Amino acid sequence: MKKAQSDILGFVPQKDIVYNKLLPYADRLDDESNDILSKIKGNLSRAVQLREIWPGVLFWTRKLSTYMRLYGRKFSKEDHVLFIKLLYELVTIPKLEISMMQGLARLLINLLKKRELLSREDLELRWRPLYELHDRILFSKTEHLGLNWFPNSPRPRSSSKLIMIKLVQRCSVESVLKTLVKSCRPYFSESATQEMLDEWRPLLCPFDVTMQRAISYFELFLPTTLPPELHHKGFKLWFDELITLWMSVQNLPSWEVHLVNLFARLANDNIGYIDWDPYIPKIFTRILRSLNLPVGTSQMMVPRYVTNAYDISHVVLWVSSLLGGPSKQAQAQLSGLFNSIGSFFHPSNHGRWLMKLMKLLQRLPASVVRRLHRERYRKPTWLTPIPDSHKLTEEDITDFVESMMQPVLLAMFSKTGSLDAAQALQNLALMRPELVIPPVLEKTYPALETLTEPHQLTATLSCMIGVARSLVSGGQRFPEGPTHMLPLLMRALPGVDPNDFSKCMITFQFIATFVTLVPLVDCSSALHERTDLTEVEREMCSASAEFEDFVLQFMDRCFALIDSSTLEQTREETETEKMTHLESLVELGLSSTFSTILTQCSLDIFKVALEKVFNFATTNIFETRVSGRMVADMCRAAAKCHPAESLKVFVPHCCNAINQIAVNEEVLNEEELDKELLWNLQLLSEVTRVDGDKVLPYRSDLVQILQLTLHLKCKQGYTLACNLLHHILRSSALIYPTEYCSVPGGFHQPISDYLPIKDWGRPGDLWNLDIRWHVPSVEETSFAFYLLDLILQPELQRLQRFAQGEQDMSRDDVLQSLTIVQHCLLGAGGLMPPLKGEPIPELVRSMVNLDETTLYTGMEYDESRENYRDAVCGVMRQLLHYILEHSEDDTKSLFSIIKIISDLLHFKGSHKHEFDSRWKSFNLVKKSMENRLHGRKQHIRALLIDRVMLQHELRKLTVEGCQYRSIHQELMRDLLRLSTSAYSQVRSRAQNVLFTALGTYNFCCRDLIPHVLELLNPDNSSVTQQQFKGALYCLLGNHSGVCLANLHDWECIALTWPAIVRSGLSSAMSLEKPSIVRLFDDLADKIHRQYETIGIDFSIPGECCAVAKQLMITGNPFPEDPVPSEEEAAEGLKRQELKNSESVEKYKQLIGDLLDCINNRNMPWKFEHISIGFLSLLLRDDHQLPPPAITFFVKSLNHDSLYVRKVAISAVAGIMKQIKRPHKKVPVCPSELCGAKELSDMIAGDRQDNQWLQYNSSSLPRTQQDWDGCVFVEKTHWGYYCWPRKLLMYAPLEEQPKQNLAREEMTEREQIIFDHFSDPVFINQFIEFLSLEDRKGKDKFSPRRFCLFKGLFRNFSDAFLPLLRPHMERLVADSHESKQRCVAEIISGLIRGCKHWSYSKVDSLWELLCPLLRTALSNITIETYADWGTCIATACESRDPRKLHWLFEMLMESPVNGEGGSFVDACRLYVLQGGLAQQEWRVPELLHRLLQYLEPKLTQVYKNVRERIGSVLTYIFMIDVNLPYTQPTTSPRISDFTERILLQLKPLTEGDEEIQNHVIEENEVGEQDERTQAIKLLKTVLKWLIASAGRSFSTAVPEQLRLLPLLFKIAPVENDDSYDELKRDAKTCLSLMSQGLLYTEQIPMVLSALQEIAGSSSWHARYTVLTYLQIMVFYNLFTFMSDQKAVNDVRALVIRLLEDEQLEVREMAATTLSGFLQCNFLSMDAPMQAHFEALCKTCLPKKRKRELGSIVDTIPSADLVRRHAGVLGLSACILSSPYDVPTWMPQLLMDLSAHLNDTQPIEMTVKKTLSNFRRTHHDNWQQHKQQFTDDQLLVLTDLLVSPCYYA
Repeated sequence: MKKAQSDILGFVPQKDIVYNKLLPYADRLDDESNDILSKIKGNLSRAVQLREIWPGVLFWTRKLSTYMRLYGRKFSKEDHVLFIKLLYELVTIPKLEISMMQGLARLLINLLKKRELLSREDLELRWRPLYELHDRILFSKTEHLGLNWFPNSPRPRSSSKLIMIKLVQRCSVESVLKTLVKSCRPYFSESATQEMLDEWRPLLCPFDVTMQRAISYFELFLPTTLPPELHHKGFKLWFDELITLWMSVQNLPSWEVHLVNLFARLANDNIGYIDWDPYIPKIFTRILRSLNLPVGTSQMMVPRYVTNAYDISHVVLWVSSLLGGPSKQAQAQLSGLFNSIGSFFHPSNHGRWLMKLMKLLQRLPASVVRRLHRERYRKPTWLTPIPDSHKLTEEDITDFVESMMQPVLLAMFSKTGSLDAAQALQNLALMRPELVIPPVLEKTYPALETLTEPHQLTATLSCMIGVARSLVSGGQRFPEGPTHMLPLLMRALPGVDPNDFSKCMITFQFIATFVTLVPLVDCSSALHERTDLTEVEREMCSASAEFEDFVLQFMDRCFALIDSSTLEQTREETETEKMTHLESLVELGLSSTFSTILTQCSLDIFKVALEKVFNFATTNIFETRVSGRMVADMCRAAAKCHPAESLKVFVPHCCNAINQIAVNEEVLNEEELDKELLWNLQLLSEVTRVDGDKVLPYRSDLVQILQLTLHLKCKQGYTLACNLLHHILRSSALIYPTEYCSVPGGFHQPISDYLPIKDWGRPGDLWNLDIRWHVPSVEETSFAFYLLDLILQPELQRLQRFAQGEQDMSRDDVLQSLTIVQHCLLGAGGLMPPLKGEPIPELVRSMVNLDETTLYTGMEYDESRENYRDAVCGVMRQLLHYILEHSEDDTKSLFSIIKIISDLLHFKGSHKHEFDSRWKSFNLVKKSMENRLHGRKQHIRALLIDRVMLQHELRKLTVEGCQYRSIHQELMRDLLRLSTSAYSQVRSRAQNVLFTALGTYNFCCRDLIPHVLELLNPDNSSVTQQQFKGALYCLLGNHSGVCLANLHDWECIALTWPAIVRSGLSSAMSLEKPSIVRLFDDLADKIHRQYETIGIDFSIPGECCAVAKQLMITGNPFPEDPVPSEEEAAEGLKRQELKNSESVEKYKQLIGDLLDCINNRNMPWKFEHISIGFLSLLLRDDHQLPPPAITFFVKSLNHDSLYVRKVAISAVAGIMKQIKRPHKKVPVCPSELCGAKELSDMIAGDRQDNQWLQYNSSSLPRTQQDWDGCVFVEKTHWGYYCWPRKLLMYAPLEEQPKQNLAREEMTEREQIIFDHFSDPVFINQFIEFLSLEDRKGKDKFSPRRFCLFKGLFRNFSDAFLPLLRPHMERLVADSHESKQRCVAEIISGLIRGCKHWSYSKVDSLWELLCPLLRTALSNITIETYADWGTCIATACESRDPRKLHWLFEMLMESPVNGEGGSFVDACRLYVLQGGLAQQEWRVPELLHRLLQYLEPKLTQVYKNVRERIGSVLTYIFMIDVNLPYTQPTTSPRISDFTERILLQLKPLTEGDEEIQNHVIEENEVGEQDERTQAIKLLKTVLKWLIASAGRSFSTAVPEQLRLLPLLFKIAPVENDDSYDELKRDAKTCLSLMSQGLLYTEQIPMVLSALQEIAGSSSWHARYTVLTYLQIMVFYNLFTFMSDQKAVNDVRALVIRLLEDEQLEVREMAATTLSGFLQCNFLSMDAPMQAHFEALCKTCLPKKRKRELGSIVDTIPSADLVRRHAGVLGLSACILSSPYDVPTWMPQLLMDLSAHLNDTQPIEMTVKKTLSNFRRTHHDNWQQHKQQFTDDQLLVLTDLLVSPCYYA
């Protein structure tokens, strides 16, 4: 087969779609595909060589992607490589318009998708162009200024409903780029890894945003599929560095997620080549933390833990790659993970974490199955195979499945639905059916019996459906599986229940799934005839005798269902007569299940069933809407399975019945027809939907019935007759498979030759599918045409006479005729050739041929017969014009005509929407029944046949790029006429058809747009409001189709945008009508949302041409077109130049038109706004705005309307960027700057060679000479981690563009701005507007205004400063928030804009600014402090600190001096913090100075100052990180600071008494005692600890531990907010610290600190130790568990506290113990149990008879405590397994019950425990009670049932 094919094709195809070979016309496809492929190759490469990117390249790349959809990768390897290279060159053209880039990238992704087809030898791609593309788009420097509109970048105007859509789209360009890099990654060269590290390592500065960028680049680009011999050039270069970085980061920064994704991919691509064992406990600890599960009693969530959690799909990939291998460590940890989180899966638990857990459950088995498939079943490819030592062994698989079963069985009944569990079970059952299926069956059988718990039934059934295939096929692992099938089917029957919809549907699905897999054949006779059967097979044979019974019982159930859903029963007469949504779903479920059953049963069973359904259908008369449809569906199912047998009974019966009733003439004219007649017609119309040649024998009867009934008066009657006509035509005209049996050839052989039970669960064999196709015979086609001549012809003649006014017809008659025409089209559409007409010339100019390709779909059109499509078309157009002229209100006929036009244009035998839903349901069924383990398309035969059929339909529906002919043009004009007609419903239906057509024919939009715009033209006075609205809707488009207003093409936009604006002058436009206002809003919105910057430069570089040339001369099939000649190539170049210059002209013309519109005095304000919005979209970064537009925008800065001013501010900021003069940069070698030699090994942090960057007050540039000699490094990340090879620095001042140009030296654009801003009046007005408030209380510092001022001062240096200075001085003195905000925006713009000023200018600038800032900071208010913070932070961002030394020195003067009260102090600190935080690690000196300054002030009285100092301290110590390869920092260190603090806190740590919060009056004079000072200090320290929990990268654990004892002393036990600040903070602090991630070496330190505190005298402290321990252990579970000594220490600590003298501590210890047992951190072993039992037996002293009045003994005796401890221990064990009964539990319960009558508090504990046990085990008590002996049950029942008081 293969060989012959490659001979015909002339090449060996890479990988074609196999289903094509099974089509009935498969033999013609090789020639067809070769023809198309040679055209694609020829034209695509011609288009590239002729430099015609549009339409040529885009047209033919679209053809290539369609080709791949139809034939797969059916081209030779050489072609494949060349296609990829060509597209790679095209995608990376730097100036390419984004939308084109996206389309080409999608095609390239598709070409690269199957990476096994091309190895690294075949293809190598460069990584750098992709990186540049990625960087240019995702980190665009000009997007925020509105100079670049990417698809879906955030826009100025958008309402909330669009935000969601935008998120989806915004991801689109990003995700396309990411997928593109993923697809190219395997083919990067071997040197790429090192180049990438050199490029991105310098960005790794953990305090900077560049860190995120660098790590995400690593994640995306680093190749991980290199072969083992190249590993030293691959991951070994970076693995150690990045994994230690990941290990040492503790607080989940946002980039950690990217690292995890990278490791997961690395692990998956290199299983067996990396030793992960040392990291495994840490990996699992972090995974567990990332699930964010709620633990412990009082827990605070750190918000970033939730936002930055790991992505489950990558976690799953990583875990499944770690399994196996010699050490088996990962499986042990995984079992531990599921044990510890098992109880979270129980259905009674619910929370936001649940979705994640379910995802983990569902994805993990799938991932392991994928890995197994790769190891055992996949064809070997060039990718590295997994070494044998690391493949999963049978034992590994068993362990894995066992560890997952417990949680999956719990999750079956979860609140989020059972689908995740069902998918997990499906994959687990593929690996180990014997472990998975029995427990599911155990749950299913009882569920089928119960009536009270429907959810249990639906959940178990959906899980059974998942494991169906594994169950039915049995196999060696689970041979007894199939014996369960019949009992399950029989018990499922009661689920067909008319009262419970969801139960009914799942039962149908369940039955259909099982029946599809199993032939329903009675094999019981084989028991006597054959001797070679196994025990299981004999059992199956004898069971199969029940099949017939099952089928009949199922039918009875269905009949009952139908009886209960007749129309009369389900609703009143008044309601609708259509089916409700639920009913139609039930109908679908019923008919598909029944048809599956009949397909799968033997002929004997079928005959019985047929008789039964025939009797039911013919002895009753049904109404035709609901129940009738269901019965008719059942009859149709029977007729489809065995047409001959079924038609023999049905057709004669129905025909007779109809004829008998219709004998009397008057019946034909009745409005309400006889029920019996309708029912028989309906039945007949459904049973004829069968194989066409089986209908032929009955043709005369059927034709007679048609002639009788098509002209009934009653609408319901003739509609049914039309259905009959449609079905007869359809079944004789189309190609379709006639059977879907699970075994080819059906089950009709004798049992002795063929034993059906061998075929249970057997997949279809793709190579011997043996599909029986129905291909229309000559006889059938001629019958179809006979019907058309007989029925369609006369109708067309009548309608034509009516349209010409020769004959009168009532509206009902017209509608009836149209209905018949429409059904004829639907039935025979496949036989009619497409519409004819001349192609429309000159829509676009192209040097490449743009012809349509036609696909053969099995139809040979008969040219000799009349083409009814043309005939219908002609009549319909006449009729339409007649109706529109004479009776436009006959909307029903218009609806019908619109439908017919739609079918004339597109219908070739199937509809797109039907195809889409079939494709969707095919995929669903495939998913629910596929076998991912063995792969290789092992689907059921019916599914495979369905897929081949879908392939045929796909070929029929592929219509992209049809030629636009004159007939289409006429029909589209008619549709446009209908789209703007008087009735809104007619309009909207016609518009939908129009939009579909616009997407089908090439370039037809250009032809239609002028006609639409004509209706908006203000000079056209005859337009009605309806037409106006219709035209606007036509421009708007629907959500999926084309939007005419926004085609990405200069010609179209230059027409539509000005027309939309001008329509504001049209007489039909009225802003009083809300619907019209809304339409304009939507239109403007849609344009703003969808507009992407349209390219101006359409050049194709020379490299592409070389590759394209290759494509023409390589490999078969050779293109017929010649290689372009020199002249053609030159012409192409000329045209490219021309197109580029035309684009620029169009661009200028569009801007000119819009400006004219705005300047029109009569234009309503709304349209002015729309127009300004459009103009703002037209700013670009590759072409400056024309001067008139600049004048307009600058003038608009002072416009009356706020909206206009806002747009203008953004626009002018953008214009400043456009006219900025470039500053020259020169490469500098960093090592020469500092004079130090380059270090050989990797060291990050503060080193010799980056010291010169840091702020040093002794060597600041304070003179012109120093300033010029100083090398300023603006970006903060350079030099922290390592230096780049070459650093680009600004050249010296004399080489830069001249500052302070005279007006004559400026360009025209600069002069416009200069003139306006030099005009005092303009400036006054401008500042006046800027200092108005917009929305009270909502305004913030505006980045747009900042950009505007920054641009002004950057481009014009200090030219405008003299004018602005008085305004700034005035504003600073005014404390109104809007005034302050305005001056803050100006100042930050000034500071950032003076980047390139000369020293003298900068110096005088600061002389002006420092006093201003001082004034501002002393006037600061609650409303403005955030704005000043932003102002200073923005000013310091990406600036060398030495450039800003004036600012820093001023801010450091004395922030906390008490002038202006505590508030001003806090604000000054806030502002200072904003500035310093931007400078990160480069200002150690300032940080030291600040710390020295603040330390004496830590005992502040005011809370707000304390909180601010806490926050500042976080930033001071932020740089002190504990990261690998990093030098200790020269900035302040936490350890030294903690030492000093502890000294001052001594008075608190030594004393033992309770710490109270002494509040001292402010005015108290004199020194307060040490203790009070210490308390104040502690408050500030707490603020610092809380603030740093969420911000720093690594936690200073050793330092925090020294503060622990103090915190435990203070923290209160109860959850009560009435406590003072100190106690609340201490509690918060403990909660946050307990969640911290610990390293292995820190654990002993923490534990010893806790043991020490557990011995403290305060019981509060002892109690809090336990709550701290709970959270800490869970959040570091696997790190603890990998250290046996730590586990023993924790256990000892808990058991010691169980015997505490304080009751609350004992109870908490019990809770803690129970939690540790529950998450399997500790296990319930014999010694522990013995210890508790011994404690329980402690004797209590006898109660002495006390004399009355003596003091009651309140302190419990030591014995009582010990006895209580024992009881609590037992109780903890019992409560630790809330959802099951382990073997040791019954005995413990007995032990416990002995203490029910002990003294308090023991009795209380026992009662609580028993009631909790009862509560948690109540649900499944039936299962649980089997663990107890009868005696134990008696005792238990006594305990659990409360005693009756009346006994």
